[in-house]
Amino acid sequence: MAAGKEIRGKIKSVENTKKITKAMEMVAASKMRKAQDRMRAARPFAEKVRNIAAHLGEANPEYVHPFMKVHEEAKAAGVIVVTTDKGLCGGMNTNVLRAVTSKLRELQSQGIEAQAVAIGNKGLGFLNRIGARVVAQSVGLGDTPHLEKLIGPVKVLLDAYAEGKINAVYLSYTKFINTMKQESVVERLLPLSSEQMKADKSGPSWDYIYEPDAQTVIDELLVRYVESLIYQAVAENMASEQSARMVAMKAATDNAGNVINELKLVYNKTRQAAITKELSEIVAGAAAV
Repeated sequence: MAAGKEIRGKIKSVENTKKITKAMEMVAASKMRKAQDRMRAARPFAEKVRNIAAHLGEANPEYVHPFMKVHEEAKAAGVIVVTTDKGLCGGMNTNVLRAVTSKLRELQSQGIEAQAVAIGNKGLGFLNRIGARVVAQSVGLGDTPHLEKLIGPVKVLLDAYAEGKINAVYLSYTKFINTMKQESVVERLLPLSSEQMKADKSGPSWDYIYEPDAQTVIDELLVRYVESLIYQAVAENMASEQSARMVAMKAATDNAGNVINELKLVYNKTRQAAITKELSEIVAGAAAV
């Protein structure tokens, strides 16, 4: 029964794998709920900051913030690539990195040099492999995004845009749609369009008292707004990561169950064949006697 012993070993191995994937599925489900709550909680802040900045911009039309100026003469662009630190989350990272590759080729065809900021280990490894110019990075974010870890690397591109060294900044991440669906997107972060900064006219119009002056207030608000957009993208990416990991681990657990059932069927057939052979040998021996 050497074959039967080998099959029993395979069944034991797959059962151990199934236990691990089931545990990872449950952990991802727990983290997913927290990540989704964090993502939804971040949305109202970004919307409120954008609204106030838009009202201030309309109250002071003579001042244009550097983030809203267009630098056509610059022949460089920045790309912020948001991915996960860990794998085992299906094709999530593959899809977003495919979108990034397409964007980099598009920029290259226009004669524009790309500078990248990597947020997440998977994106950093990919950008290094394809030989992209990585100007800053942030890895090891954990399960909770912290703005202080994101501001430093991203500020490199924001400062470069404000100085007119690059003509656009793009943000690439995985957008959370629902538990079963996540969408890879590449959005233009800078320059801020007039549509993005359009004030909401549904409520009353406000008159502001500025301290120290309108320009300083608008500068600070627009920087906070851009930072909140980046934080929101990272929060959405983390919610997508846990959802994708939960779905991937559930699929792995189900597949392990199917493999175990197939191996048990093969084992039973092999065992039955061995028993039948032994019985045939015993009957043949008794008949010979």
